[in-house]
Amino acid sequence: MFRFAHAEYLNGLYFIPVLIAAFWYIMRNKSKLLDKFAAKKLQSVLLPTYSKGKSILRFGVILLAIIFLLIAAADPQVGTKIENVKQTGIDIYIILDVSLSMQAQDIKPSRLEKAKLEISNLIQQLKGDRIGLVVFAGEPFVQFPLTTDYSAANLFLSAADASTVPDQGTAIAAAINMANKSFSYSSKTEKVMVIFTDGEDHEGNLSDAIDEAKKNNIKIYTIGLGSPDGVPIPILNPQGQTVGFKKDQDGNVILTKLDESALKDIASGSGGKYMRGANDRDELDMIYKDLSGIKKTEFGEKEVTDFEDRFYYFLIPAILLLIIEFFMSERKSPIVTMLNKKFGIEQH
Repeated sequence: MFRFAHAEYLNGLYFIPVLIAAFWYIMRNKSKLLDKFAAKKLQSVLLPTYSKGKSILRFGVILLAIIFLLIAAADPQVGTKIENVKQTGIDIYIILDVSLSMQAQDIKPSRLEKAKLEISNLIQQLKGDRIGLVVFAGEPFVQFPLTTDYSAANLFLSAADASTVPDQGTAIAAAINMANKSFSYSSKTEKVMVIFTDGEDHEGNLSDAIDEAKKNNIKIYTIGLGSPDGVPIPILNPQGQTVGFKKDQDGNVILTKLDESALKDIASGSGGKYMRGANDRDELDMIYKDLSGIKKTEFGEKEVTDFEDRFYYFLIPAILLLIIEFFMSERKSPIVTMLNKKFGIEQH
C-alpha cells in the first residue's frame, strides 16, 4: 500500500507548467531582443561562449529538483503491515457556552478563550477516547460529533465563538438535551458531559434535562467561569479589540455574574462535580484525571497500517541536482566549440 502523508504539498506541481511557460516567454523575448540587436551570424561573434542549449538544460535540472522536493515534502510512504486494533475509551461531550457574556475578561484572556484553551489541552491528552462539542447561547448546535480525529476536533474548536450561534441567551437545558441525544447508545461506553458556562440567565427546564442524562448514566461535570461580583461585557471590533461595553435600554452598563448555584445543582443531580474556573489552573485537566479512573470500553475496531517513509528517495536526487546546477554554466563547452569550428557547423 502506498500513500502520501502530506499530499497537500503535491498541489505545488500545478505551478510547474507556469514555470515552464514563464521560462519559454523569457527565452523567447531574449531571442527577439538579440535578433533586433544583431544578425544571427553576428551574434555568434558577439557572444561566442553563450549556449542556449545549456540554459535550457540548466532550467530543466532546476525544474526536476523542484519536482523531487515537492514529492519529498509530500512524504511518500509504503505500507508494511495491516492489523485490526481494538478501540477503547470513553465518550465525552463538551458543552461550551458561546454567549456574549463569555467574552467578559474577568478570566484572562476571556471566559471563552480560557475554556477553549482547556478543551484544546484536553484534546492533546486523549488517547482513544471519543470527544464531541456542543456550542450554545440562545440555542444549541453540534459543532462536531463524537470523533477520535483530534486534528479535526481542534480545527472546529478554534472556529467556535459568539457568531457560531445567532440567537443569544444561555440555554443550558437545551444544550444538555442535544448532547444527550448525540451520544451513540449502540456502544456501552461510559459517557460524560462537561459544561463550560457562566450559568447566567439559564433557560428551559433544567431538572428534566438532568433527569434524562441521569437515566442514561451520564455524569455531568460543570465548570463555572467568571466572577460572582459581576463584570461588564466588552464589545469587540473585528480585530478583537474592546471598543465599548454592552448597555441596557437605559444606557447602563450590563454586568455579567457567575451563577454557581445552578451549576452545582446540575453536577450534583447527575453524579458529577462542579469546579470554579480560575486563571492559574486547568480545571478540565483535573476532571480528565478523575475520568481516567473510569473503565475504558471497547467501541469498535480500526484497521491500522504501519507505514515507512520513503521521502529520501526523492530528497537525495533533488539535492544532487541542485549541486550539479550550482556548478553548471551557460557557456559553451570548449570541446564543442572546437568541433564546431573544425567541421564548420554554424553556432547559435
